Amino acid sequence: MNYNNPVRNNSTFTIRVMCAIVFVVFSFAWLDFQADMLDLSQHVLSGGVTRYHRFIGSLVITCALFLLQLFVYFITRLKRRLHALTYLPSMLLMSLLSDVSLTVADEPHSSVMWWALPIIAIWLLVVFIAMKAQQVEDDRSYSLLSRPMWINMLVMCLMMMGVAWLGNTNAVFHYRMKMEGLLSEGDYTSALEVGKKSLESDEHVLMLRMYALARANSMGERLFEYSVKGSGSQILPTNGASKMLLCSADSIYKFLGARPAVQMAPERYLQMLLRRDSVPRKTIGDYLLCGYLIDKDVDRFAQEIGKYYTVDEHLPKHYREALTMYTHLRSNPVLVYHVPVMEEDYRNMLDMEKKYAGKMERKEKLRDQFAGTYWYYYKYE
Repeated sequence: MNYNNPVRNNSTFTIRVMCAIVFVVFSFAWLDFQADMLDLSQHVLSGGVTRYHRFIGSLVITCALFLLQLFVYFITRLKRRLHALTYLPSMLLMSLLSDVSLTVADEPHSSVMWWALPIIAIWLLVVFIAMKAQQVEDDRSYSLLSRPMWINMLVMCLMMMGVAWLGNTNAVFHYRMKMEGLLSEGDYTSALEVGKKSLESDEHVLMLRMYALARANSMGERLFEYSVKGSGSQILPTNGASKMLLCSADSIYKFLGARPAVQMAPERYLQMLLRRDSVPRKTIGDYLLCGYLIDKDVDRFAQEIGKYYTVDEHLPKHYREALTMYTHLRSNPVLVYHVPVMEEDYRNMLDMEKKYAGKMERKEKLRDQFAGTYWYYYKYE
């Protein structure tokens, strides 16, 4: 058959244009969504020398992938019912670029390569059959509402779903990379907005968030307004329990006053810092106090808070909440703390708890009013 038939070329032009538009729009949107993953990949591959630029990176990658599609089209000349298949190699490569996850050693890797060979093998077979079938199809004009057009759109949709399935869509990992990128730029305010309303978190996000809060001087005021997942042994990267990938851990150590010579628990590191001169004692105290609160060790918290703060109604919010609860929980508290407004709020929570017998129902009902308080974290997280 004659592949250069001008009638056929004109009749399939609409299909090719629509597929191209769908691909370019999806590519830009997907690469923008995966910008933080691509930033990590480029950071590691370049040894930390270069960083990924969101717009320029999306533009360059999209152009490269579209050129790959044009090459595949030039070889196969698929232009009718299954023209969309010429985009599969580009879609597969897009998946490979965005499927960034970490090994045990926190080295980025991709699992798409395990899927690539069988997918390519099946694709080659289908393309070969489609090329043969195309030779016997009648010439006709294809409108936007024609059946071949919608077959191509369906194939494009299936491939886009495949990219989303193979790519990294882990919300917490995206939060982590986004926060590290912002922290490396010194944008602590924006870093604190990342995942703010989400209930998902992990020890790495906790460590990053505490650093941003320390920079904003609001750790004791806002920490438990976020989802807290982790322990006091993970609040700093001093022992390897939590790590930084894009942003250097030296930024934290410089802020606190010294870099640990060897791996050690965060609490030990912070206690050693307090022996030095010219260190931010209040910030170090916030780290220690919040570490105790994360571990729900309110007794240690009550014993230590007087070293860093005057215990009065001007304490940061979470410290007031913790001391109010501690005073009610212990029959012989080492510190008695009474602030009328805080007392009333705590009693309101206790009264509300009595209304619901089931633990899960009680947890959900109290979430609406008391999520973001240390009381809710202590009892239900």
